[in-house]
Amino acid sequence: MEKFDVVVIGAGAAGLFCAAQAGQQGLKVLVVDNGKKVGRKILMSGGGRCNFTNLYIEPAAYISANPHFCKSALARYTQWDFIDLVGKYNINWHEKTLGQLFCDDSAQQIVDLLMAECELGKVTLRLRSEILDLQRHESGEYLLKLNGVNVSTRKLVVASGGLSMPGLGATPFGYKVAEQFGLSVKPVSAALVPFTLHKPILDTLQQISGVAVPITVDAADGTRFKESMLFTHRGLSGPAVLQISSYWHPGQAVTINLVPDTDIHSFIEAQRSEHPNLSLKNSLACLLPKRLVDSLVELSLLPEVTLKQLNSRQQQQLVEQLTAWAVYPNGTEGYRTAEVTLGGVDTQHLSSQTFEARDVPGLYFIGEVVDVTGWLGGYNFQWAWSSAWACAQALGNAAGR
Repeated sequence: MEKFDVVVIGAGAAGLFCAAQAGQQGLKVLVVDNGKKVGRKILMSGGGRCNFTNLYIEPAAYISANPHFCKSALARYTQWDFIDLVGKYNINWHEKTLGQLFCDDSAQQIVDLLMAECELGKVTLRLRSEILDLQRHESGEYLLKLNGVNVSTRKLVVASGGLSMPGLGATPFGYKVAEQFGLSVKPVSAALVPFTLHKPILDTLQQISGVAVPITVDAADGTRFKESMLFTHRGLSGPAVLQISSYWHPGQAVTINLVPDTDIHSFIEAQRSEHPNLSLKNSLACLLPKRLVDSLVELSLLPEVTLKQLNSRQQQQLVEQLTAWAVYPNGTEGYRTAEVTLGGVDTQHLSSQTFEARDVPGLYFIGEVVDVTGWLGGYNFQWAWSSAWACAQALGNAAGR
């Protein structure tokens, strides 16, 4: 039986960072993961450049049944703290849009940073390690039966992530551990994920796959995002759609403004005054991709008339269609392409200071497995760093380090 002060389940962003910080406080730490490589989700994130945090981190950018839960950790380990750490490793980065920070070179740099931090903490790492059995002894020790070895620890940290991207090894293991020890799990679903569409609208919009437009999009609850939307072979994607997907529920519509920066009524009036014989669709092609305008006509969302033929009722309908297009998604592409998982371990069972289960001493949950989900753009990585750091501090304090 091998003994460790801390065992961390999961070699992703939260797990590795927590292990490193705990190890650097003198704790004997083991990280176990069922995969062949560490940080698999980090490596493919941000197009391979890892959107590792955001300049504008704030609690309002996180979804949880308890919106206050994330505040403590985010305030105690901020985006500036992680940016400082990135700087210590001489990793060059750049800001894209809306405060999103990416590595100039490669996401591998963030994985290398985490592994270097783990080395500083003398962390033991075991990959391809399946947990065959997990029990809590009456003494308070957690006993883990791994393939090939038995391990005991007084502190167990579950950082196994959510269900998104099963191709990278995602499993419901963390939720099962929570339920095993009496913690409830909020319903989970795919988030930051493209929408699929019903026929016949899909048949028409498939023809403009690859076309992107800047939009605003509103969910039924009034949440709004202003970014780009991409038409795909399956439906709708792009940053605006991924963002709003976290707030969408089956059966609801999303409301899309295709011309968010234009007073469309004034535009039509001006165009009619200058070019009365111009067709409406050719006029709108000044604002929108022509292929999109043709598709909207095909869907009978726009009348096929000249500007001088456009009557006031048609013009009002046109304004409504372009600024408040109600689209009812068929569903989402699911966990296969989702960036994160909505829902997770119920935060009412956890301390927001330490991430320890209130009624199960020595059991901690951090990162995506918890019912805290951030916006697209580095928010979920920051949650990984912040929750991991807070947990590691608690582990060190509990050990008197």
